[in-house]
Amino acid sequence: MASSNKKFEVILDDQTPNKWCVSLGDETFKRFFSMTNPTVHKVFGDGSLFSPMLFGKFFDPSDAFPLWEFEPDVLLSHVRSSNQTTVDWHHTDEGCMLKAEIPGTGKNNIQVHVDKGKVVEISGQWRQQRDSKTNDWRCGHWWKNGYVRRLEMPEDADWKNIQAFIYNDIFLEIKMPKIKKGSDHAQG
Repeated sequence: MASSNKKFEVILDDQTPNKWCVSLGDETFKRFFSMTNPTVHKVFGDGSLFSPMLFGKFFDPSDAFPLWEFEPDVLLSHVRSSNQTTVDWHHTDEGCMLKAEIPGTGKNNIQVHVDKGKVVEISGQWRQQRDSKTNDWRCGHWWKNGYVRRLEMPEDADWKNIQAFIYNDIFLEIKMPKIKKGSDHAQG
């Protein structure tokens, strides 16, 4: 079976007001997760990039996390020991790379945004909003309709040249090159 890959647009200037303004708390998540369907367990379950429990304790995925400051083997040790993780990342001299399995219901509407050159945001909908006349699904109780993971970008990331790919409609790969020394947008 041949594999397919598709590059897709990374949105560098998202103007959605009030996005992620409703925080997902630990108790709210426990109630939501305990009474939901298998799709929700796939989207937010152990090892998923979008799980609030991915890093071993509760962390709201709509808050930016400093992922690149940690080694994956250390941060994900609690899920790696049971082979549950669908996430990995690494650094090279050229930049950073993140790989993650995308929940089956979101593969066709996944979006990658860069927020103010400081945060990379991966989001998508797992269920269509019932009342489409209301605000954007990301502005309320977003977890009832979609998923997000916001990650602080490394300081040396060339955010204007970030690339995102989807492989076989399942695996997301994000490549963030490092700023080349001497380039016009190198920090100094």
